[in-house]
This record gives sequence, C-alpha cells and structure tokens, in this order.
Amino acid sequence: MSLRDQFSDQLKASMKAGDAARTSTLRMILARLKEADIAARPKGIDKIADEEVAAMLRGMVKSRRESVALYRQGKRQDLAEKEEAEIRVIESFLPQQMDEAAMAQAIDAAIAESGAASVKDMGRVMAALRSKHAATIDMARAGPMVKSKLGG
Repeated sequence: MSLRDQFSDQLKASMKAGDAARTSTLRMILARLKEADIAARPKGIDKIADEEVAAMLRGMVKSRRESVALYRQGKRQDLAEKEEAEIRVIESFLPQQMDEAAMAQAIDAAIAESGAASVKDMGRVMAALRSKHAATIDMARAGPMVKSKLGG
C-alpha cells in the first residue's frame, strides 16, 4: 500500500473516530502532497514517488521540531504540544529511524566503503549514507558523527 493510500485510509478512519487533531494533521499532509504533485507537473511527473513523499514528511517534521523549540522559548506550551502531536502523526508514516548504535555502524561502513581518510572526504561519506540509508538515518545527527570519526 502506497503512502498516498495510507493517508486517505487514515483520514477516513480518523474522521469516523472523531479525532479532530489527527484529521487536521492528515488534511495538512494531503494538502502539502497536492502542492508537491502540482509543482512536479512541469517536469512531466503526475504524482511524486513515495521516496519524495517520505522526504516531504521528514521536512514537515523538521519544521515542526524547530517550531516546538521556538514555542518553548516563548513559554507557549500549548502550541508546542500541538506541534508535537502533529509530529507523532507524521512520523507514524515514516520508517523507524536508526538508533545511535546502528547509525555508528552505518557510518563506519560508509567510511570504509568510500575510503575516506580525513574531514575533506566527509562529502563522499555523507553521499554514501544518503544513498543507502536515506529513509532511516537522520542526516542532521549523522553529520557531526561522521565529522568526529574523520577527526574533525
């Protein structure tokens, strides 16, 4: 079942259950997806692929995490909690992210595979990680780990 189908099915279920917060978040996801599809049309693409949908969802999570930090600084706990609830809904459609140990193993393998010897080779290591683990690795957390392993 594609992510698109999951969004629609979950939207119907949340509407029937009367879960207003989840319904609102799912509608927001579907609206963002429609925008992405429309933006891809000039390239001859009718609907973006599931990989691009997952990237879109990761972007949505990232922006909400930034909002949570700002809301907490501004002492707006109610808004931070709303954003966190949206994050949980969005993340439910994403593959499980790697933990620290799995990420360290993936980084070691990418360093060995790319033959990286110094921080100058960090780009090659990050490219290898992205190509093999794009859906399950948090690149923002991986970057500093790669840098420290390469002696940066």
